[in-house]
Amino acid sequence: MVATSTIATLVVASAASLFMAWAIGAGSSGSTPFAPAVGANAISVMRAGFFVGILGLAGAVLQGANVTEAVGSELVLFPSGGGLSAIAAIVALITAAVLVAIGIFTGYPIATAFTVTGAVVGVGLAMGGQPATAKYLEIVSLWVLTPFVGGGIAFGTAWSLRHETTTEERLVPLLGGLVGVILANIEFVLLAPGSRQASVARAVARAAGTPIFPSMVVVSLLAGVLAGGLLYLDIRADAAAGQRHFLLVMGGLVAFSAGGSQVGLALGPLVPLLGEGPTAAIPITGVLLFGGLGLLIGSWTGAPRMIKALAQDYSSLGPRRSIGALIPSFIIAQAAVFFGIPVSFNEIIVSAIVGSGAAAGGGEVSREKMGKTVLAWIGSLALAFGLSYGLFWIIDALL
Repeated sequence: MVATSTIATLVVASAASLFMAWAIGAGSSGSTPFAPAVGANAISVMRAGFFVGILGLAGAVLQGANVTEAVGSELVLFPSGGGLSAIAAIVALITAAVLVAIGIFTGYPIATAFTVTGAVVGVGLAMGGQPATAKYLEIVSLWVLTPFVGGGIAFGTAWSLRHETTTEERLVPLLGGLVGVILANIEFVLLAPGSRQASVARAVARAAGTPIFPSMVVVSLLAGVLAGGLLYLDIRADAAAGQRHFLLVMGGLVAFSAGGSQVGLALGPLVPLLGEGPTAAIPITGVLLFGGLGLLIGSWTGAPRMIKALAQDYSSLGPRRSIGALIPSFIIAQAAVFFGIPVSFNEIIVSAIVGSGAAAGGGEVSREKMGKTVLAWIGSLALAFGLSYGLFWIIDALL
């Protein structure tokens, strides 16, 4: 049962969490996954907003637990245990949501993970918590590596697809096979008992009663061959249509991954208020569904503006460069979900777009826009930390 707040305060905290979920759906998880596909004219802006909402909801429910738990209990350490108070959660969520909403309406993609992490750490330290140094090193490492790893993979993929010695009829199915192998090994809630997660490869290996590791390798290879083979047949029938189909599938996978990663940014501060394990007031699946619906509403109502900004303002992408941008975005997003690290989809996608654009000379990438975006990312982290720390300190002093 809830012991740290009254029912009224919990309702306010839930409303703040829903507002945050809406802001994320309208900005980060709602706009970025299909932006490269829209830039390549593979799907319209409004249709992209519709599908990204549905897929984001699915990802939130099936993969959202890891990041939710990390944001809720691993960013600040409390000697007595527990997490943020109801007031602290409200301050953190509203501070972060307002900053993200400002980014949405001004057309600049504020890094959601930066704002939420800064806000949660700010109120947590103001409450008297201790810095979680080891977790910060994990988070900062991923944030710093993302532009280089994501941009590098995007550049290499787009360059290979554009190079005159490359046969797209073979390379694109190979990329599809790689995606199939990864899909067989990402974890889902429904494939394991209770709140635990398991991959398709592991679930099949357990069901077959065979040695786990060899069986997982076999299942992974079969998934890769199946995905690559289907894509090869599609491209043989119509190369342009096959590329477009692969691009749309990748956009869908990135949207699903966005839901699994980003929902934790909205729900994490709320979870400690509801209790943990068997004593939780609401099961984690119900909490994730609540956050997923917030993402869905945000995607349907606010995402088109940001989709247009990313698809057209940063770079004019063709199908090859769009594929190059989405593959590393999917890989990095799933790595973040697996390790429970809050990550910004704006940072992932923008870095990948720039990397794939550089494969064509980089002439169409707006350097001024990129410079302002990077400053917005850094500023949002510092501003969220400072505002949340100061606001909580003032409120706590008055109460």
